[in-house]
Amino acid sequence: MNEECIHGLDGELCALCFPPAAPVAPTVPAARAPRASRARTPEAPTALRTIVAPITTGTARTKRHDDKVGEQRIYHLTHIRNLPGILATGRLLADTSADWADRPVVDISSPENRNARRDARVSGADSLAVADHVPFFLSPNALVWENIRAQSLDPRLSDDAHGAAAYDFVILVSTVKKVLDAQAAAAAASASHFAVTDGDAAFAATRFGSTADSADRMLQTLRADLDSDAILKAELLVPGEVPFGLITLIGVANDRVRDAVKPILATLSHKPKVAVYPPWFHPTEEL
Repeated sequence: MNEECIHGLDGELCALCFPPAAPVAPTVPAARAPRASRARTPEAPTALRTIVAPITTGTARTKRHDDKVGEQRIYHLTHIRNLPGILATGRLLADTSADWADRPVVDISSPENRNARRDARVSGADSLAVADHVPFFLSPNALVWENIRAQSLDPRLSDDAHGAAAYDFVILVSTVKKVLDAQAAAAAASASHFAVTDGDAAFAATRFGSTADSADRMLQTLRADLDSDAILKAELLVPGEVPFGLITLIGVANDRVRDAVKPILATLSHKPKVAVYPPWFHPTEEL
């Protein structure tokens, strides 16, 4: 199955989205010990949450003209050992979903972070919790993921995440348009719109766009300034669940992981492209 390039090119992945992968060694290097000095975390989370007024876009240092928010790729990080469970249910489930049969084999979030996200509200005391949503990053270089692949200590991450190597993870990719189309086709008229944040969703200083208009403005603001690291901290939160059919691409670190993932997908009617893309799995300083 061919993936549609975000730059408008059909067929094989374009060089801008997926530059040629570096050769991968046949053996996998051993995991390094965590390096606390590289951790990049914001202030401590809080259970208090209020929605902010609509934000305005200032003059960005680098602008994307004729911005098409629907083409924005979104990235869900999970451990490869969690993939069979996702495929068994056919969905990515929010943390608080009642549809869990078995919890993830490898939980990436620390207990403290998971509790903070269950307490934090998207748009006021009576709104959904952050944990009522399936989280996506807006960049394959998101800061939480960077702390995993650089093996840096981060209180948001579990011991399992700290102890895993980057090549143990897979990145499930979709687009904003696919989520919008799925929500538009939902039978329930009361279905909540996805939310967009400009930082970690459990932190007090983070701003939310929780309506269709404010989420669109937030996405345009995040995409407008390519020199800012705001998009590396941002999240897109989809309420409830995300059907696996919305996943268009699975990014993996090397051929060995690709060869492990493809048999897991073999019996499915929907088979996303499995792409080896090492830059997504190396610390930024090594690229």
